[in-house]
Amino acid sequence: MSKTAAPASAAGQIPAQPGPPSLRWQARRRRPGVLALAAALIAAGAVGNYWYWTQNGQRTPVLVMARDVAAGTVIQDADLAEASVALDPALKAIGTGQRAQVVGKRAAVELLPGALLAPGQITSRTLVHQDEQLVGLNLKPGQLPDSPLKPEDQVQVVFTGDSGAPAPGKSGKPGQDSGPATVDARIVRVGSKQDSTGQQVIDVAVKSADGPRLAVQAAAGTVALAVKAASGAGS
Repeated sequence: MSKTAAPASAAGQIPAQPGPPSLRWQARRRRPGVLALAAALIAAGAVGNYWYWTQNGQRTPVLVMARDVAAGTVIQDADLAEASVALDPALKAIGTGQRAQVVGKRAAVELLPGALLAPGQITSRTLVHQDEQLVGLNLKPGQLPDSPLKPEDQVQVVFTGDSGAPAPGKSGKPGQDSGPATVDARIVRVGSKQDSTGQQVIDVAVKSADGPRLAVQAAAGTVALAVKAASGAGS
């Protein structure tokens, strides 16, 4: 008598059984969390790339000072260097394309090495006005105030030697009530102070009529500088 072949399940092979419903539900539940994490990582990467691009991508080629230039001094090509920096929109810096326009102009303020060059720091204005003369004063400590001086300060140059004739007194003749002779002046340039002697060259602009007399006194070293009070000071 022939026997009918048993089904595969009857031959010892157990068909796959579906897992418990709770496990299948947890597996499906876990997928949205993974997607959210992936989205968060992508967003974080995008933010990081944007920050890096804004910090390192938007760089502007600008002019910087290669060495110290005193106020009133003509700017030379060797005084300038170039740098690429990330600029704040509020800053006004001179681009490298304007280098030719900067060379030959004067420093309106003292320019220090490494500093960005801004439009307000240079000038093409003539530092000596019409009917003025420029006189250099080589002054020692004691001949000028210890407080810092700057261009456009209004000063008096006082003649301290015997060769400086006193100004007329109230009577119109030289007298004790007149005091020492003085010349009103405007500071144009303040030179660097020498480390060894403390001497400092101050260029001043004076009326053309006073220029020769002041130059004689300056050459003899018989001058001192007195700073006038600023307009409105003490009020």
